[in-house]
Amino acid sequence: MTTLAPPPGQESARRSHRAGPPADGGLDSRARRLFTGPEDDPRWARPALWAILLLATALYAWNLTSITGNTFYDAAVYSGTKSWKAFFFGALDSGSFITVDKPPFALWVMGLSARVFGYGTWQLMLPMVAAGTGSVALLYRQVKCDFGAVAGTISALVLTLTPITVAITRDTNPDPILVLLMMLGAAALMKAVRNGKLMPLVWSAVAIGFAFNTKMMQAYVVLPAFFLVYLWATNVSLGRRVRNLAVATVALVVSSAWWMVIVDLIPASSRPYIGGSTDNTVWDLVIGYNGFGRIFGAGSSVGSQGNGASFGGSSGLYRMFNEIMGGQISWLIPFAAIALVGGLVLRGRAPRTDAKRAALMLWGGWFVLHFLTFSLAEGTFHPYYVTAMAPGIAAVAGAGGVLLYRAFREGSAAKWAWVLPAAIAAGSIWAVVLLQRVSGSGTVYTVAEIVVAAAGIASVLGLLVARFTRRHRLMSFAALAAIVTLLAGPAAYSVSAATSSTNGTNPTAGPSTGGGMGGAPSGTKGKAGSAPSGSGAGSGKMGTPPSGTQSGSTSSKAPSESDGQSDGGGGGMGGGTQVSSEMITYLKKHQDGATWLLAVSTDQTASSIILESGQPVISMGGWSGSDNAMTLAKLKSLVKSGKLHYIIISSSDGGQGTNTAITTWVKAHGTAVKSTAYSTSSTTSTNTGLYRLTPPTPADPLP
Repeated sequence: MTTLAPPPGQESARRSHRAGPPADGGLDSRARRLFTGPEDDPRWARPALWAILLLATALYAWNLTSITGNTFYDAAVYSGTKSWKAFFFGALDSGSFITVDKPPFALWVMGLSARVFGYGTWQLMLPMVAAGTGSVALLYRQVKCDFGAVAGTISALVLTLTPITVAITRDTNPDPILVLLMMLGAAALMKAVRNGKLMPLVWSAVAIGFAFNTKMMQAYVVLPAFFLVYLWATNVSLGRRVRNLAVATVALVVSSAWWMVIVDLIPASSRPYIGGSTDNTVWDLVIGYNGFGRIFGAGSSVGSQGNGASFGGSSGLYRMFNEIMGGQISWLIPFAAIALVGGLVLRGRAPRTDAKRAALMLWGGWFVLHFLTFSLAEGTFHPYYVTAMAPGIAAVAGAGGVLLYRAFREGSAAKWAWVLPAAIAAGSIWAVVLLQRVSGSGTVYTVAEIVVAAAGIASVLGLLVARFTRRHRLMSFAALAAIVTLLAGPAAYSVSAATSSTNGTNPTAGPSTGGGMGGAPSGTKGKAGSAPSGSGAGSGKMGTPPSGTQSGSTSSKAPSESDGQSDGGGGGMGGGTQVSSEMITYLKKHQDGATWLLAVSTDQTASSIILESGQPVISMGGWSGSDNAMTLAKLKSLVKSGKLHYIIISSSDGGQGTNTAITTWVKAHGTAVKSTAYSTSSTTSTNTGLYRLTPPTPADPLP
């Protein structure tokens, strides 16, 4: 066999390209390669990666102690530090009355951090920052493996500067964990495609299974692309590919369903109510609220709990480009779409097992499947969901962009003389449109608009001039200008997300740009036309453990007063009363050994009280107030056993489901607590909606 090796002069030159002596395989060599990269990497590649990872960490962790997070998940994590039962089920309260409306894997990750380091802001944010930075590093490695260091670096930088990714990574929603798990699945899949072995494919399925236990059906959006890429591109026989996929499917089902099966097999009386479900089962939550309900909304025959509440504008192919979503995710969509098509055409005649085309199919499928799913979904939709689309856009922009640049530079076909400049021009024009929407919102956006326009013109003209004059150095500078023009806008939004307070329930990046419920984003008061921004209502901070001694007049708000953060109507119980720190102090003083401090209408109200008081609080109606978690019979049983003494109901008799019956019964048999009982500032004795429910004596049985 003839071995092809570079001449001695070339080998010497290549070694001199790297800093330091050749690798000797020792510990010092491995440590050196960690910081300088492999021998065949360009000298700039590893320092550039470290700089991007440092940038990502800075954006995600800047002013960490000011981060509020999503109090809904914060309270569940806190409860999990107090009770292993609450930890396992993902219960909102340590008494395990009701779960959050998601599976608990992300809560487990944050909860373990809080159990090890104590409960606080950085302890909860540490896993999120690590997941965000880890996703950037993993994307770099994956893209670099097939397309080189330049493509990997561009992809990592694009992901780092995706505005909605910065916003959601600075929060305690489960999405950063979801994205990392899905990317681990993609990495294992590509390893299986390259070597044809079964176990990497199985590990890919397991990673997606854990992603399912983070956010259920959203984890499965990428599966069609995974199956197609493996079935098409793996270098083994068709029968073996089918067999391996069958085995991996079993691993996927087991790793996805194990927690659900265990929970649903436990008698309902021995576990918390499954929040978000209609029949107190995880299966209903999977196919309903977190499944078909998200896609089809309230009109679905299953999962009508989706409610159709959109905080990202009306469904349709334009959703990702509207005034709410455009600045969050769409900056590079025009460029990435052109780069994807161009890259696939360029690899069109490659062998079936071509790794570059397989990678383009994977990341392109990731991008397209998420785009269609999020654009057309008619159920509950928050802007931060689209952070899951960001790795696909970033990978396609880096890999496809490099393929287009190489074809343009080589001049192998006349058509490539316009495709790359056209893609850059499309991206530049769209960036200017997005920045024009927020004109006057701040100097940083004005500067970004000027930079985008100037760099875009310079890039397109530079590429065309360099192409026809064969000036490769000019072409390289034009390519750098293209990167600047495509990333200036996202960078401005990302800096805004990292340096300003955001809504913990519905975080977004950048300035206000329009809308509210069903076409207008939540998180705003006043005129329609303001994007979700500002602190979440009733957000107990994570910085210190709950104590119940905070000052201030309000610790939580009713759904109607929560700055639009509710996914739906608030229902009847506890819907119209603000819970003050003074009331919480009173309740703790008179808890008298009860398991739960209080029963309220919704998760939002309960979570804020849990974080302030440190005590378990019952959410009777779940997130939207419509869950049938509390029945009249259950309430009577809790009161009779002495596990609950206090309840808040709204001043009206309205409600959903059994709420009306509970309201009627509480008003008939409970004792209204006047505001003067706990508030020295009250000048009048008013009914606050707080009622005392006293366990019956043998001579006075509970009705």
